[in-house]
Amino acid sequence: MDLARLLATYADQHRHRAWPRQRLLHECLRTAIRDGTLAAGTRLAASRALAEELHVARNTVLYAYEQLASEGFVTTDRRGTTVATMATMAAPQAAITTANSGASATISTTGLSHRARNLRPLYGTAQRMGAFVPGVPALDQFPTASWRRLVDRAWRTLTPAQLNYGDPCGEAELRAAIADHLRAARGVVCEAGQVFITDGAQSGLDLCLRALADAGDTIWLENPGYGGALASARGAGLAVTGIDVDDDGIAPTANDWLLRPPRLVYTTPSHQYPVGSVLSLRRRLALIDAARVAGALIIEDDYDSEFRHDGAPLSAMQGLAPDAPVVYLGTFSKTMFPGLRIGFVVVPRALAPAFAAMRAQSHASGRAAEQLALAEFLRSGQFALHVRRMRRLYRQRRDALVVALEQHMGAVATVHGASAGMHLSLRLRDQDLDDAAISAQALAHGVVVNALSRHDTHGGSGWKGLMLGYAQVPAEEMEDLVRRLAAVVHLAAYNRRQQRRGDTGPRSRFAVVA
Repeated sequence: MDLARLLATYADQHRHRAWPRQRLLHECLRTAIRDGTLAAGTRLAASRALAEELHVARNTVLYAYEQLASEGFVTTDRRGTTVATMATMAAPQAAITTANSGASATISTTGLSHRARNLRPLYGTAQRMGAFVPGVPALDQFPTASWRRLVDRAWRTLTPAQLNYGDPCGEAELRAAIADHLRAARGVVCEAGQVFITDGAQSGLDLCLRALADAGDTIWLENPGYGGALASARGAGLAVTGIDVDDDGIAPTANDWLLRPPRLVYTTPSHQYPVGSVLSLRRRLALIDAARVAGALIIEDDYDSEFRHDGAPLSAMQGLAPDAPVVYLGTFSKTMFPGLRIGFVVVPRALAPAFAAMRAQSHASGRAAEQLALAEFLRSGQFALHVRRMRRLYRQRRDALVVALEQHMGAVATVHGASAGMHLSLRLRDQDLDDAAISAQALAHGVVVNALSRHDTHGGSGWKGLMLGYAQVPAEEMEDLVRRLAAVVHLAAYNRRQQRRGDTGPRSRFAVVA
C-alpha cells in the first residue's frame, strides 16, 4: 500500500486541525486500520523505511507505532509491526444484512438492473464444509502431492509465449484429453474442436445461455432445480418455465411442448439437482426427439455423473442419438476440487466455429500451467484412479447415511436419489411441514441441510424435504449426525400434529441431541 499517498490524502482532509506530524501519522494509521484500509494481518513497513518514504524523522514513525501498539491496533515482534487481528472495524454497508445463519439476505437493490433485482435470495454460503453440505467432495482425500508435482512440472516446461494470453477456447492438450476421456467414460461423441474450456460449470452455463438464446426466449428449468441455472437464465433475460420433476427426472407433458415451446431445455439427467432422480433411458430418448421436432437445444449438465453407486451408469444424452441437439456441460469441481475452477462445454459440431469466434471476442484465457497439468492428470490415468477411489468411498458413506436415515427417520421421511452422486434427498411424508424452518433449526444445532422447497423454480414443486451431501462426512459419524437431525425433524412433525389438534401446549416431547 502507498502510505505516502494515504498520509497526504488524510493530511489534506484534516489540515484545519494543525496536528504535528507525529499525531497526524498516528491518527492516519489508526483510521486506516479501523476502517479496514489496512487489513488485519498486514505487515507495516519498518520504521526506518517508512520514515524515508514519508520524509520524516524516524522518531515520528516510532511514536506512531508505539501509540498504536499501546492501543491494541498493532502487534510487534522480531519480524516487525503487524495490524492486530481484532483491530479492524467493518465499514458501514448500506442496507446489507449478513445471512450466515441460513436466512435470506436483505440487500438494497437501488441502482441495480431488473435482472439483478430478480435474483433469488442466497441461502447459506459457498464456503461451508462438513455435514451435510452438498456439492463439495472429500477434499482431504485428494492426491495433493501428485497434483503439485504435475503443476510444478507444467510450470517448468512453460515457454515465455505461454505466459501471454492463451487460446480463448482453452489449451489444445486439455481439450484433446477431455474429448478422449468423455468418449471412453461417458459415451460422448465429440472431437477436441467441440470442447471449450470454462471456469466451471456455472461459467459454461452462462456462456451457453448468452450464445444460444436471445432475451425473451423460453428456457425450461427443472422444478425443483439448480439455483445457478435460474440465476443464469434470469441474468440472460430469458423467460423461465419450470417443468416438474418426479422419481424418473424431468417430466414435460404434451401440453408443455404445445403451449410453452422452449428454445432451451436445461436438465441434470444423471443425478437431478436437488432431488437426485436419474432420468430414465426412455425419457432421455423422448426428450431428444421432442427437442429436435421443436427446434430446441438441450443443455445437459453432467455435474457428478462419475459417481454411480447402483447399477450400470447410463451414457450421456449427448451420445444417445446421431447429431443429438444437446450441449454437454461438465466440471472438475466435483471429481477433483472446487478451487480448480476448470469446466468445459461440448457443443454440436455445427456450432463449434461460432463458439470459437465468440470466445475469441469475449474471453481472455490463461492459467496454462493448471490446464496442462490437468491434461497430464487425465492422460496418465491418475484421474481415473482417483475417481475409482472416491466412488468406493462415497458408496460407503452413502450406505452409512441411508441406514441411519431409515432407522431414525423412516417414519417421517423417505430417501430419494441415493443411487448416484454425492448427495441424496429426504422427502418429508407430511408435505405440510416447513422444510425451510427445519433447515434453519438444524443449522442451529450444527447440521447443514438444504430445504428442497428453496430450490423451487416456478411455483410450488410439490417437493418438501431436505438435501443431504455426504461426500465429506466419514461413515462413522453418520449415526450421531442423523440422530441430531432426526430430533429436529421429529420435533417439527410433533408440533405440526399438535397444531392440527388445536393444542398449543408444551413442545418439549422431543429433545434435540446436542
